[in-house]
Amino acid sequence: MVRFVGERKKWLLALAAMVCFASVLGSPVHAQNMMRSPNFNMGPRIPNFNPSVGVSTAIDRASSSFERSTSPCGNATRDIDDECHERLVKSGGGSAKGGGKGPQRRVQVARDLQVIPDHLLAELDAGLTDAQTDALARRHGLVRIQSQNFALIGATIGLFRITGGRPLARVSQEFAAEAGVRRIQPDFRYLLQEGKPEINEGDPAQYALQKLRLPEAHGLAHGAGIKIAVIDSGIDLQHPELAGAVTETFDALGSKEGPHPHGTAVAGVIAAHGRLMGSAPAARILAIRAFGAAANGAEGSSFAVLRGLDYAAGQRAQIVNMSFAGPKDALIGRAIAALAAKGTILVAAGGNAGPKSPPLYPAAYAPVIAVSATDAQDKLLAASNRGDYIAISAPGADIFAPAPGNKYQLSSGTSLSAAYISGIAGLMLERNAALTAEELRAILQRTARDLGAPGRDALFGAGEADAFSAVSAVTATAGPAVAGSADRPDLAAAKAGAVATPASGMPQSEAPARASIQ
Repeated sequence: MVRFVGERKKWLLALAAMVCFASVLGSPVHAQNMMRSPNFNMGPRIPNFNPSVGVSTAIDRASSSFERSTSPCGNATRDIDDECHERLVKSGGGSAKGGGKGPQRRVQVARDLQVIPDHLLAELDAGLTDAQTDALARRHGLVRIQSQNFALIGATIGLFRITGGRPLARVSQEFAAEAGVRRIQPDFRYLLQEGKPEINEGDPAQYALQKLRLPEAHGLAHGAGIKIAVIDSGIDLQHPELAGAVTETFDALGSKEGPHPHGTAVAGVIAAHGRLMGSAPAARILAIRAFGAAANGAEGSSFAVLRGLDYAAGQRAQIVNMSFAGPKDALIGRAIAALAAKGTILVAAGGNAGPKSPPLYPAAYAPVIAVSATDAQDKLLAASNRGDYIAISAPGADIFAPAPGNKYQLSSGTSLSAAYISGIAGLMLERNAALTAEELRAILQRTARDLGAPGRDALFGAGEADAFSAVSAVTATAGPAVAGSADRPDLAAAKAGAVATPASGMPQSEAPARASIQ
């Protein structure tokens, strides 16, 4: 716990030390997917993750002196998980309960953070023009990279670069004191950790289809007309497995990068309909790139993920798949709460950081369906996170999925498990479009196949999803029209039940790819 003292110098030194600690010791966070060689004689491999706990701060118009608040945590200072992560304090001394003359300020203490050290995010007064914002930034040695009004959270957020190698804590403190700045926070880092795919012969069966009873579920629904936003790395739009499935695209990074294995695999687990079968082969995929190429595979940030969530909301996505994990982030938390208030189904990877990891986000936010990963023997994937926040499990080991360049790959991780659940949610919504997020979650959990210790547990949540039981439990209504030949002609075979598990003898040019864990 951070102690705020009345002297500006002491507070700044403490803040600087904490940010430094987070930068040095905080481990990167990862998209929850690992590509590996299709060797079925090997047990699941644990990625070399060792998350550390760091500390950083978000400052709301910081003042020249601070005192620790003695007031209880009220509704205004609780997050969507009802945790007290903000304490109201006031400038010039005195109690935060009231009676003082200075304005109240907020200082947010966050944990498990990894920040981009030369970036700063600021919530700005809506009345500021770009010219005024740029002038404000120059006074503090900042360069405005981008700013945007996010309708989802009702705020204008600016992304700034810190020049001169100055510490984030000091710049945040000074910039937050400006009248046009409402709140400051770091730009948290999100990473996809994958290596370069390699061609390898093999044709593993899609065991996950039988585990989830998806063929039976597809006798009732295919996810037709359901919009599923996939916030990830680039998706191969030309892959035959995804022909016609991606109906809208948005690049939150503004880049011209090509497709990436992670995003392509996740989209394929949801909507494949060629040699493979996705969990919702008739769904409409909103391909949102928020992760770009980096030295360790791919990388995203708070600002990019927020742009992706805002776009998904603007396009009225019914389901948002988030196959990544990271720290508790004030801006992303606000976006998650806003999407939940709209009734959006939110699904996220539980995390690949293993049994000793603290809860990872966005999966650990209360409105999100957090998914852990199982293998072909109904065992928990060794790398899968555990915790009370895990809602349900789905296969995530040795998942056969499309890869860029008309190839295929074997992937493992909670990323794939989350994608399966997003697709099953799409089947349920096709069956009854009026289903609420709470009702959908309850049905998924009630119909799950119990694994591990009897009842709900921290490994599998309510158990492994049963798509057929879940879809059957939904009362059918007149939902969205099934995609016809004019809309998705590629789905004729899928709707006729012709899409099946891949047969043996796949040509080498279509054999699965693999990648080493970074």
